[in-house]
Amino acid sequence: MNNPKTIQDGLAFGLNRLDHRSPLRFAADAARLEGLGWHYGFLASSPLLVQDPYVLLAQALRETRSIMLGTLIENPVMRHPAVIAGSVATIDRLDPGRMILGMGVGDTAVRLMGKRPATVAAFEEAIVTIKSLTASEQVAVDAARPAVLRHASPVPVWVATQGPRTLRMAGRVADGVFIRVGAHETNLRLAIEHVHAGAREAGRDPSEVRIGCVFHTIADSDPERVGRIGRAAAAGYYEYSPVLFENIGMPWTGEDSAVLKQQVWPDFHHDPDLEAAGDVVSFLPDEAVDAFTLHGSFEEITEQIKTILGYGLPIEIVIPHPMPTPPPISEGGYDYARRFAEAVFPAF
Repeated sequence: MNNPKTIQDGLAFGLNRLDHRSPLRFAADAARLEGLGWHYGFLASSPLLVQDPYVLLAQALRETRSIMLGTLIENPVMRHPAVIAGSVATIDRLDPGRMILGMGVGDTAVRLMGKRPATVAAFEEAIVTIKSLTASEQVAVDAARPAVLRHASPVPVWVATQGPRTLRMAGRVADGVFIRVGAHETNLRLAIEHVHAGAREAGRDPSEVRIGCVFHTIADSDPERVGRIGRAAAAGYYEYSPVLFENIGMPWTGEDSAVLKQQVWPDFHHDPDLEAAGDVVSFLPDEAVDAFTLHGSFEEITEQIKTILGYGLPIEIVIPHPMPTPPPISEGGYDYARRFAEAVFPAF
């Protein structure tokens, strides 16, 4: 498997906001990221919102040379694990070792279809099935013979999550974990402890499970705008994992989140108007913005990343997820990828 060149020992940067309006646009954006020094390029797997991710990834692999590419995130609800295994193995054969499969339980993508995210048990079974099939292993199924993937090709499977049970499960079976718990040291440290505990439960060496972090990032020097968007981001974490607030002793002083979420769609993280979503939870303090986002000028964001790396945690990949999503450059959009690379990468 390729090991992308890192800026600093053990550290790489990835972006999950490429132009996905067509395979050619996605490939061109991936090539641009590669030229800017990004190490990973991802896209969501959300059938109602994004064109087929595997078609886009295949095109991008043909037009790039070293950048790692993959889903962030795929889920076992909208696609059967065998279908996922077959797709990633097919694409990996275009340039072996450059694909990465990021998996999740299926929050937004499945909710848009009125379905429920996968349970932890079903999610774990799906990951084991995908890893087994892509590794040319036989999988026992309800058939006369075990299932075998004829065109198997090993692809690392990472889990993106924030809940304690799923973090432990990921430690048991995944190749890596994309932790989504914000920027507070306590939550980051506890999340990694859950991953390592799961690894030990399965008899694995915890150091074999790679760690990446997804940080909601607000690159804006307007404190008021940062505060509003940052509160929406913080509410998004509370919406799915209230324990993240409990861990850091931050009370939820407003109306019940189940009531407030009726004013946003599909959730606080993804509402088209993040400032308006932030106004819904205006009771959240500035400390919530600090605890759950990177924010401010690129110089301030650089220092925040340095602070996180100073915790001494085994973080290998940083994914600074822009909020809100910038429009495509071809439409006059904000060139987040270039500005981040030019301003932040040299500091490391």
